[in-house]
Amino acid sequence: MQFNTLDLLTFTGFIVFVVAFSLYISRKEDTSEDYFLAGRSLSWWVIGLSLIASNISTEHFIGQAGQGFKGDIGLAVASFEWIGALALVIVGLFLLPRFLRAGIYTMPEYLEYRYNRAARTFMSFFMLLFYVGVTIATVLYAGAFGLSTIFDIPLSYGIWLIGIIAGGYTVYGGLKAVVWSDVIQGTTLLIGGLIITVLGFQAIGGVDEFVARSQGRLHTVLPLDHPDLPWLAVFFGGMWIPNLFYFGLNQFITQRTLGAKSIEEGQKGILFGASLKLILPFIIIFPGIIAFELYADEITNPDAAYPTLIKNLLPAGLTGIMLAALFGATMSTLDSLLNSAATLFTMDIYKPFFNPGANSKTEIRVGRIATLVLMAIACLWAPIVSSFEGGLYLFLQLYWGFIQPGIVAAFFFGMAWKKIPPAAALIGMALNIPVYGALLYFLPDIAFLHHMMITFIVIVAAMSIYTLLYPLEHSKPIPVRQQVEYRLTRTVKIWSVLIFVITVGLYLLFF
Repeated sequence: MQFNTLDLLTFTGFIVFVVAFSLYISRKEDTSEDYFLAGRSLSWWVIGLSLIASNISTEHFIGQAGQGFKGDIGLAVASFEWIGALALVIVGLFLLPRFLRAGIYTMPEYLEYRYNRAARTFMSFFMLLFYVGVTIATVLYAGAFGLSTIFDIPLSYGIWLIGIIAGGYTVYGGLKAVVWSDVIQGTTLLIGGLIITVLGFQAIGGVDEFVARSQGRLHTVLPLDHPDLPWLAVFFGGMWIPNLFYFGLNQFITQRTLGAKSIEEGQKGILFGASLKLILPFIIIFPGIIAFELYADEITNPDAAYPTLIKNLLPAGLTGIMLAALFGATMSTLDSLLNSAATLFTMDIYKPFFNPGANSKTEIRVGRIATLVLMAIACLWAPIVSSFEGGLYLFLQLYWGFIQPGIVAAFFFGMAWKKIPPAAALIGMALNIPVYGALLYFLPDIAFLHHMMITFIVIVAAMSIYTLLYPLEHSKPIPVRQQVEYRLTRTVKIWSVLIFVITVGLYLLFF
């Protein structure tokens, strides 16, 4: 594909503007709270846009659209977004107030307050490992794959180009640079996705023609024996585990909510992000289905569905805009991942074990070095994920199952049952890897979401048995480091109910 002058100006101008604005807005980062949590000053609309921009990246535009193209899942993959929206409501109403009152920097820090330092370190270590080995590498590869498919940029060049640009302003500006770049890139991403969807509808002959030709791919509820997304797992089983983990306990998503100026601002930000998630399938999965109807004969790799649609439908002059949107989608997720991984390393590993007396200046310096090192490792590892045959999006969901059920059990049961001792939480998290791995190996023909639920049940049973045998006699109170007033406002109540009603309506509409 050839660029014209307008394409080059649009793309270059967008990248320069994002980097320059991010560096300017984050020029005064004096304390570790400024660098890692944006001074706890974020407003709801910034949190919401940053959350959705961090959540949705090129692996969604590439991977989810690819699932729409394949047809065996189709629109049903939207459950990751719609159940995710409901999970965000739970996080905003029940988890966020606890985390903000505790004044934590990281999610593993909460485990230290509830259990002990070993639980905190266990979670931090595996979170870092999976960030670099799975999520950051996948985001880098998906972004570079999109650039390679559309613009013939060599894969290795694309990986390092994305990593260096996103890593550069993240190293300098911390979370404030991340969230404000996310606001710009998230807006561009949503507009770009909407443009592609509209052009796709026009190419296929309108919405009615799209529905008539795509009925087999527009079902959101799949049979009980479906190998990937059976309805039982979606509504009552394993689908809830990755969503509760991802939106409630995952550092790279929750970090911007920890930076909220108040509980209400954080809750409204979460609900704003949940509202945006309800519409995302229409600008991501629909184009994948349209790509099948238009170009099934020329697409051999489902992950190439969205790039092929862009390549064939965009008129001259809009290429640079869509490249900017795809590039921004990758950077908005990558910068959040790098900043959160650096926060985990600095606050949960470096400070407790290597320099307990570290001041803010030292913490910021270590965070910047960690960002650079983690970025380089991920760039070197990223090409490896191309060998996964199930598609990028399912690659992400599948391999996070090695730690998600155990962490969800440790948090939620730790909050609900005060007698659970630290050893029970550690046993539960440690069991996750062998149990989930054994299920994948010995029962490969059942849905991985069933694997997650079975793993969760085994972990809960083990934690319960140990607790009944060795109950904690005196649970230590969670510290209150921020004196924040909490009351459930009318706005938050109404907004939460609306999200629930709309989600149910969407499932009924596409049943």
